[in-house]
Amino acid sequence: PTRRSSDLTNQKYFALMNQDGTLSNRFLIVSNIQTDQPGSIISGNERVIRPRLADARFFYLQDQKRTLESRVPDLAKVIYHNQLGNQLQRSERVRALANEIASSLNQTGSQLKLQEIDRAAQLAKADLLTEMVGEFPELQGVMGRYYALANHEAPDVAAACYEHYLPRFAGDFLPQTLVGTVLAIADKLETIVGIWGVGLAPTGDKDPYALRRHALGICRLLIEKNLPLNLKQLIGLAKQQFSNLALKIEIDAELIYQFILDRLKAYLKDQVVDGATFSPLEIDAVLSTHPQKINDLIARLLTIRSFNQLPQAAALAGANKRISNILKKVDGKVNVEINSSLLTIAAEKNLYTTLTQLQPLLDQKLQAQQLIDLLQDLVSLSEPVDQFFADVMVMDENIELRNNRLALLQRLHQQMNLVADIGKLA
Repeated sequence: PTRRSSDLTNQKYFALMNQDGTLSNRFLIVSNIQTDQPGSIISGNERVIRPRLADARFFYLQDQKRTLESRVPDLAKVIYHNQLGNQLQRSERVRALANEIASSLNQTGSQLKLQEIDRAAQLAKADLLTEMVGEFPELQGVMGRYYALANHEAPDVAAACYEHYLPRFAGDFLPQTLVGTVLAIADKLETIVGIWGVGLAPTGDKDPYALRRHALGICRLLIEKNLPLNLKQLIGLAKQQFSNLALKIEIDAELIYQFILDRLKAYLKDQVVDGATFSPLEIDAVLSTHPQKINDLIARLLTIRSFNQLPQAAALAGANKRISNILKKVDGKVNVEINSSLLTIAAEKNLYTTLTQLQPLLDQKLQAQQLIDLLQDLVSLSEPVDQFFADVMVMDENIELRNNRLALLQRLHQQMNLVADIGKLA
């Protein structure tokens, strides 16, 4: 049978399956001894594995004498981290966060049963106290699922007891259930925010709590499961769960957001869509807008790829970059509304009129996720923008005219960058 590298911890025995997919009572062993008489090798390995299986059977039967629910209070006896409390406290933080995430998803049209989310979060870590997991730590989550089913928990609750650990490594499977997906996001976010909060953020090659792996897992879950959740809000919700703890340092939500974006950049570089990867410029253009919802990033990148093929793309990208540089000189903030009566030159009047007419259409297409159509509509701005820069002095000595023109450029910049910062393509 096919095995993944993560399954091969001290593994030289391979369980075999019957043709109907059920587990056989036979196993495959690997030996580096060539012999015509393998009988002693076979019997020796049978003697080794028989008591191991007997131990597992004993632990399984012993564990059945208590339900997972009855083990939950005992999580208070297991220290998670000396500054972050015990496993019961951690479990309660994950539980509260999972409920918040589920409520947010239901507001977007999902049909999550909140009682299943709450129950799964309550039971998810209980199998850590079982004898089976104590003897075979790699079975955490796996045994949680089996014991939950034996306790007659709902199928999705049982699945989530295992799935909330997924993905465990790059390329690993994702949860199959939405309950497991929500719990996986909550569990990983709680780990990142908590460990970051006690000053153990990754440094260089050191990442003892695998925060990079957890961040990558969150990115995969949000994108590949197409969940329209606000990443910054998720981090904020996770941060709230630690409000009753006296952490040594302040949890910087913005730094954590940037940390996850860095993992997102690495993830996007590895994606192959329609036979091609995305260029660093395309990825930078999309991520420079600091997206808070990341489920549509692949669609945005495909849109940028198509936009780049338009003959007007280079000119628009160059103009956008020029606008960005102008706005940077005034810190990117212009606290005035556009006053149409101060538009005195034909080129700025034309740009204002074109932009005003185009803006509702752009917003409508953004809402409908018609991203390629949206960027193609921007082409109509190409000529007015070129004429504006040819005829208009933005930094006029008259402060009212200057601020009004900056306000016009700021609105233009916002509308041009609804999908991505196309100036990054220049």
